Amino acid sequence: MSGIGTVTVEFAGEYFTIEPGSRFTAGREGDLAIDDNLFLHRSFLEIAESGGLWWLSNIGSRLTASVTDRTGGVQAWLSPGARLPLVFDATTVVFSAGPTTYELVVHSTQPAFRPTQRESTDGDSTIGDVPLTASQRLLILALAEPQLLRDGTGMSEIPTSAKAAARLGWTVTRFNRKLDNVCDKLDRIGVPGMRGGQRSFATNRRARLVEYTIASRLVTREDLAELDRPQGTEDEDA
Repeated sequence: MSGIGTVTVEFAGEYFTIEPGSRFTAGREGDLAIDDNLFLHRSFLEIAESGGLWWLSNIGSRLTASVTDRTGGVQAWLSPGARLPLVFDATTVVFSAGPTTYELVVHSTQPAFRPTQRESTDGDSTIGDVPLTASQRLLILALAEPQLLRDGTGMSEIPTSAKAAARLGWTVTRFNRKLDNVCDKLDRIGVPGMRGGQRSFATNRRARLVEYTIASRLVTREDLAELDRPQGTEDEDA
């Protein structure tokens, strides 16, 4: 009898329990048919037992996923062909296919590690050692708002730059300039996906930004109130 316990995948209010010795797949098809989104692989993620651990594998050819513990303190980038052990009591998986972002959680009955809560500190918001201005934080909230408004796990559409700019009362030019700055900051500290080819860059960088923001808990649903507070008139360059 295996001593690793079971894992349960939570997605959009549904729960799928995986017993030791079995294999679970998720994508457009599989044990979890996530969505009929043609940008999504037929088989994208796989969960299986190996060597006394549960593993999450990316069996797709193009898409990537952000994988974190429940606090966002530990984060990994799961590229095609890569796999990670599921060692936490709850592991959050966030990924994008086209303009849609998805989130699922894998719960383990016998986790190998339990994360410790990070201390919260006052001052500017940071990702790593990079501070965010107030307007950059608002930009992130405008893009992540549909995902944060969901109840639990599931899917959401990423706003276009025009829609997000309108939500903030900004011009598209101002929004895109600040989006450039945020993505440049994250790229400098090694966050993947902040740069890309000319044809796919606009959509992909918004998707990667939302993925990273949600997975790292940089912003939460409680922060959305900031979007409706009066904003200053100054136009920060950063």
